[in-house]
Amino acid sequence: MRAGWFLGALMLVQGLCAMFFVSDIMLTVLEVRSRPVSWQTRELLEIGAGVGLILGVILGWIAYRRSQARVRAAEESLRMVQAAFKDHLEERFTAWGLTPAERDVALFSIKGLSLAEIAQLRNTSDGTVKAQSNAIYRKAGVSGRPQLLSLFIEDLVAGD
Repeated sequence: MRAGWFLGALMLVQGLCAMFFVSDIMLTVLEVRSRPVSWQTRELLEIGAGVGLILGVILGWIAYRRSQARVRAAEESLRMVQAAFKDHLEERFTAWGLTPAERDVALFSIKGLSLAEIAQLRNTSDGTVKAQSNAIYRKAGVSGRPQLLSLFIEDLVAGD
């Protein structure tokens, strides 16, 4: 929330500074000014706008760096979760006594691939994949793919 407010204020300051320079040039080109601005006032306004733009660049860079640090932290957290989930899958597959082929089929099933897609990836028939899926369900103590998937979702939600 605070970062959003900060970035909004930063954009407002930069927008006002840019508007000053653009409007100043437009008024000069169109000769709209009814009364000239004193050179001291003009210089002070230009200095203020210039400082605002420089400050915007510096603060924008800081905000960018912070957001990149948050992205890196989120990616690292995701890698850790993925590794933990993979370890959890392997533990479950080992506890169920799945063969290497059944492990592949179970993993592809959990990823949401159809029996035909799994058969194509593994260069086997649909019937073989169906038989392996049934063996997986029997060993896991579930009746089908939705229940197999729900075992892992429950583990994630439970936080064990």
